[in-house]
Amino acid sequence: MTAHDVEPGKVHPGKPVTVDRYTVGARINHWITAASLILLALSGLALFHPSLFFLSGLFGGGQFTRLIHPWIGVVLFFSFFGLFIRFWKANLWKREDGAWLTRFRDVLANHEENVPEVGKYNAGQKFVFWAMSVLIVILISSGLVIWDQYFSAYTTVGQQRVALLIHAIAAVAIIGVWIIHAYSALWVRGTIPAMIRGSVTGGWAWRHHRKWLRELVTKPGGRSGSKPAE
Repeated sequence: MTAHDVEPGKVHPGKPVTVDRYTVGARINHWITAASLILLALSGLALFHPSLFFLSGLFGGGQFTRLIHPWIGVVLFFSFFGLFIRFWKANLWKREDGAWLTRFRDVLANHEENVPEVGKYNAGQKFVFWAMSVLIVILISSGLVIWDQYFSAYTTVGQQRVALLIHAIAAVAIIGVWIIHAYSALWVRGTIPAMIRGSVTGGWAWRHHRKWLRELVTKPGGRSGSKPAE
């Protein structure tokens, strides 16, 4: 994985101006993670309560649901690990993030001209990223404890019960975080297309992530066809 794969970014002149935001690899990585999380939520809910057992029909019945659920969890863990390696630096907390939070009402009211300039990700996106990171570690750790097929010989019944409770709480929490993430992506027009085609318009970048756009324009080679800064 090269530095370009991890943190792409060029501004391309035209009508409209376009800005690179995600590489092909990052987009594939994201959609594998998203699909895994949805499948885990559906299969997990099927096993969570008898009233939701009908969801197991999506996976070929209860027996197959119990078999495939932990393996999907393994896929999620390694897929999200790829996203973590790509994006953790861009999600480190910055001074402007605290100021952004204090103007959150302006964000909700769609008055982003009153909001401090932010980098590639704002404080809300960073919250989702780190919440997902922590919850996925909790889910995979507790999931291994209750994975009877391979690990029952190494744990006690008491440990499994505690792990099951932690696993359920973390699962409900991550579903909530995912709902926030999905709603925000739908609410901010242009976010989902960016994760599909990999680029945004210059206007979108200026409106939502102005500091990031400034950094791209001023860095050597940040503008397509431009000479490196002297």
